Amino acid sequence: MKIVLASNNAGKLAELQTLFAPLGMTLVRQSELNIPEAAEPFKTFVENALAKARHAAQLSGMPALADDAGLCVDAFGGQPGVDTAYYATRFGYPKGDDTNVTALLEQMQGVQGAEQRRAAMVSTLVALRSADDPEPLIAVGRVVVQITPERRGTNGFGFDPVMFLPEFGKTFAELPPEVKNANSHRGRAAQAMLALMRERWFEPPLTV
Repeated sequence: MKIVLASNNAGKLAELQTLFAPLGMTLVRQSELNIPEAAEPFKTFVENALAKARHAAQLSGMPALADDAGLCVDAFGGQPGVDTAYYATRFGYPKGDDTNVTALLEQMQGVQGAEQRRAAMVSTLVALRSADDPEPLIAVGRVVVQITPERRGTNGFGFDPVMFLPEFGKTFAELPPEVKNANSHRGRAAQAMLALMRERWFEPPLTV
């Protein structure tokens, strides 16, 4: 089964493709179908993910999967949240993973202690059978982390080099991909989505 991924992020595609392999699903990035990015005008992850999924499904005629994810920093009152991808632009940097990390580290200077440096990585996945699907599947994954004072590790993407997991004593960027996928916010959301898809989309037919 092919499903269009409402994202142009290569790292996100690779991560989700691995996670959804057990269902025999092939994710196709929307840019490969010449689908432009959807507007994301909302203040919550679920609303933006639903808008992106409906947009991709409408223009592709295929089932669609969208992910809206972000970093919610306690010291910033939950920000940057849905605006995470553009976080660096608030401080005069160009949009990008590396500049986002640079901006975050600069803004966290002087913030001391594990409690004060606590944040949550949140991922909301929405899946639709069609653009007009009245019953979207919605799955949320959330991981509480601490923001390190410097980059650590070279794996992953996004904020992974500064997202420290106390239970592993490492950042996401220091973990092997299979360990990260099993424990990340996106990994947790994907596992919940797989369960929903098995139940709602792939359940065996009823017998009489």
